[in-house]
Amino acid sequence: MGMTITEKILAAHSDRDAVRPGDYILADVDLCMGNDITAPIAIEEFERAGFQQVWDPARIALVPDHFTPNKDIKSAGLAKKLRLFAAKHKIAHYWEVGRVGIEHVLLPEQGLVAPGELIIGADSHTCTYGALGAFSTGVGSTDLAACFATGKVWLRVPGSLRFVLRGKLPRWVGGKDLILYTIGRIGVDGALYKAMEFCGPAIASLPMDERFTMCNMAIEAGGKSGIIAPDQATRAYCEGRAQSPATIYQSDPDASYAEAFEWDVSGLSPQVSAPFLPSNSRPVEEFSEVEIDQVVIGSCTNGRLSDLRTAAELLRGRKAAPGVRLLVFPATQQVYLQALKEGLLEVFVEAEGAVSPPTCGPCLGGHMGVLAEGERALATTNRNFRGRMGHPGSEVYLCGPAVAAASAVTGRITHPEEVVSEEPPVTSERGKR
Repeated sequence: MGMTITEKILAAHSDRDAVRPGDYILADVDLCMGNDITAPIAIEEFERAGFQQVWDPARIALVPDHFTPNKDIKSAGLAKKLRLFAAKHKIAHYWEVGRVGIEHVLLPEQGLVAPGELIIGADSHTCTYGALGAFSTGVGSTDLAACFATGKVWLRVPGSLRFVLRGKLPRWVGGKDLILYTIGRIGVDGALYKAMEFCGPAIASLPMDERFTMCNMAIEAGGKSGIIAPDQATRAYCEGRAQSPATIYQSDPDASYAEAFEWDVSGLSPQVSAPFLPSNSRPVEEFSEVEIDQVVIGSCTNGRLSDLRTAAELLRGRKAAPGVRLLVFPATQQVYLQALKEGLLEVFVEAEGAVSPPTCGPCLGGHMGVLAEGERALATTNRNFRGRMGHPGSEVYLCGPAVAAASAVTGRITHPEEVVSEEPPVTSERGKR
């Protein structure tokens, strides 16, 4: 019997000819990562265990991105712990404020992930890197500490779910809509401890930014990982960027899957997920009466350059509705700089939006956009659990950058076509100027 792409990667990293779902393995790690929330705990455990040196300072990434620029004294202390550990152990991949970006956009951008690798990170959205044909998954801080010391991780081989998406995507529909639709179909536990393997013509047509978005949210369906087999788009992305050679794996034709799904997404509308689960996804048209207080465009899910371009296309020459706070978060310094060169930041500022340095801040209700009781946000982030972005009495709706930008203009959740059409957009009382 053949193996899936996930099983092949895990077999190769555990010195086995083959692995099967349920097998327990001790696997070699190509790169491990921690941030300013999770890595300080790992550092404490590493030092408590008495380790004097890390396994390989070139294969550890420390990314202070959650509460930076520091929001208070405690977050400053967490960032300092990373800074000192990185200096002590000569960690090659550490970025200070002004150089740092949101981890799951930064690492691929910097070429630290290549096809066929095994990556772990003490952050649940580490599954993002599966877009490059790598096995990547989130772990706890103690697992990260063990990896700091040994370069290995203990894993149970996950079974795989196969998602075949067919059809040509309509305008304004992208990777965020596809993954919200998928989670809506299978539920937040529909891929529990499974590798979500995405394929089919609709996936093949997606640019890399959209693929990262899809794999990023595999965890929101309970997935252990998300993965897309490498193709020409993957090779083009890695060319001149990847710092290690790629190993290309494909699933065998006779590979075994726990379950397979096949959908035609040709007629899919942009998707919106209502509180308080990402699985509460429905077409944007069903939310046209929902008014909003805040729009967030950014995060590790949708803070890439193509996301900002999409948002700017809809916001150019327009302004955010009265009473709506528009917050834009370029995901890395490179994204920020290119957006500046292309005039995208000017579009956002002229639309009366606030542009932030790269940070995860609002996504987790940390800073830079925390919601008060009774407030409602529409966000391109990845989670909308109760209290996720602030007060437990607030609400978060999830969407892609096109819907977010269009809705910022009208003051309510809006299909992008309503904004770009020749007819004046229909607005709520709050959205009237």
